[in-house]
Amino acid sequence: MIISTYFIMAKVEQIILPSFLRRVLKAYALKAQIRSQGCELNRIGRSRNWRLKATPEQISSVIHLIEEANEDSWLWLAKHLTSYRQALTHQTLFEMAKKRNLTTVNELMALTDCTVAQARKVLDEIEWGS
Repeated sequence: MIISTYFIMAKVEQIILPSFLRRVLKAYALKAQIRSQGCELNRIGRSRNWRLKATPEQISSVIHLIEEANEDSWLWLAKHLTSYRQALTHQTLFEMAKKRNLTTVNELMALTDCTVAQARKVLDEIEWGS
């Protein structure tokens, strides 16, 4: 129930992936990895372009999976997603940290690419109940 409430509050982003299948090797494996994170990945009509629908947290998870996969042809997607990832609001950071039970500044920064100051503020609020 908490997860569904979080996804309703989190903004779902739509990111266009130009020539997706032509740029990657092992496309079926990559598509399976993306969909395993709860993202929606669809081809746009009959074009070469694809559309990714995901929350900021899902985008972070996909980027992390791609970086760990050691598949060079997938790295363009990680770079493309990083450029589209918006700065997370304080409330979104707070909910992500609380949901995942994050306890360190480094964990929150690695997950969200937020600043040190943002991570400290969120974790202080969780710890002190402010």
